[in-house]
Amino acid sequence: MSNSLKAQKGDTVSVHYIGKFQGGQVFDTSIESEAKKYGLHSPARDYKPLQVKLGDGQVITGFEEAIIGMSVNEEKEVTLPPEKAYGKTGRHPMAGKTLVFKLRVTNIKRS
Repeated sequence: MSNSLKAQKGDTVSVHYIGKFQGGQVFDTSIESEAKKYGLHSPARDYKPLQVKLGDGQVITGFEEAIIGMSVNEEKEVTLPPEKAYGKTGRHPMAGKTLVFKLRVTNIKRS
């Protein structure tokens, strides 16, 4: 498998992430050491990269858009305005919030 493969719609991408609020407070991560560092660790959780099938709407819009075009082992930090995250208004507790995600692609599986 060549490292030049870039994530596109239809691919199943594994991605490690750290999600933060604009002020820097971490609210979620797929990395166990980071979860422990920020006091978010849950023994019940299986810490491994998030698997996302691009184009299926499994994750918030901005998260998916950020992954498209990334290669394996590439890292990226993206800031998502509310309209690319959980919306400006609504019932979701994170509605109206700007979110910052640090992403690292660990695998791309093309079907």
